[in-house]
Amino acid sequence: MIKWNNIWIYFAIILAAPFGAYGVYSWYQSKFEMLPVIGSERKGLKDEGEHRIADYHLINQDGEVRSTKEWEDKIVVADFFFTTCPTICPKMTASLKKISEVYNDDEVLINSFTVDPERDDPQTLSEYIKKFNLPTQNWDFLTGSKKEIYKLARNSFMVVATDGDGGPTDFIHSENLVLVDTKKRIRGYYDGTSEKEVDQLIIDIKKLKNEK
Repeated sequence: MIKWNNIWIYFAIILAAPFGAYGVYSWYQSKFEMLPVIGSERKGLKDEGEHRIADYHLINQDGEVRSTKEWEDKIVVADFFFTTCPTICPKMTASLKKISEVYNDDEVLINSFTVDPERDDPQTLSEYIKKFNLPTQNWDFLTGSKKEIYKLARNSFMVVATDGDGGPTDFIHSENLVLVDTKKRIRGYYDGTSEKEVDQLIIDIKKLKNEK
């Protein structure tokens, strides 16, 4: 006669198998799968060589000059927002806060570029940080020349497909979070208002860490 404890062990194994398989798959995905390198084809252009984020000189929430020099050997997550945005920006900021808490280390840097630099000066950015209780040890909020920021958004980060010159009537609004590797190459775009996509971004950061 089959003992009841053996039957329970059998059912436990059957029930645990799918979870074990999922765990193995998740481990394999984060450890070995490579992310694509996204280039100028996103803008519908012919391949002009490996696309990299251009350098910039902007001011952070503390009034300090920042550039891609701070990116050396770092994985970067970037977004374009503005402090008075009532819709997607607070959700994107909450998503970035989650990422900052998961990767609270010196390998991951977050950059939030304001698309309304005329209003979002360093003091306003600091007030925004306090309002949402945001960490800043690995997170810069950046302001400066509107033309420079909009050129970065369109030509480097490629978060929008619209044309514009960064003039008074030009405006960019995007829910994209952009993942950039240690070589300043774009490796992914994620909807910062989607919990599912943000969770995938967290996994993909781990993949980039494993590339190093």
